[in-house]
Amino acid sequence: MADCAICGKKRAVGNNVSHANNRTKRTLMPNIQRIKIVTDGGNKRTYVCTRCIRSGKVVKTV
Repeated sequence: MADCAICGKKRAVGNNVSHANNRTKRTLMPNIQRIKIVTDGGNKRTYVCTRCIRSGKVVKTV
């Protein structure tokens, strides 16, 4: 699983909790997309989370 190249967001581990309060492990996956972004060295294809895309931390290429 890839990490966000901007904020470093990656999968987290938590618990599924049933009505009987039984706990089993689960993974929480971030919404990570592979997009082309503008960098100093030109265009680059990286993995970025949708929160960084929406907030304008990266500039997508056209």
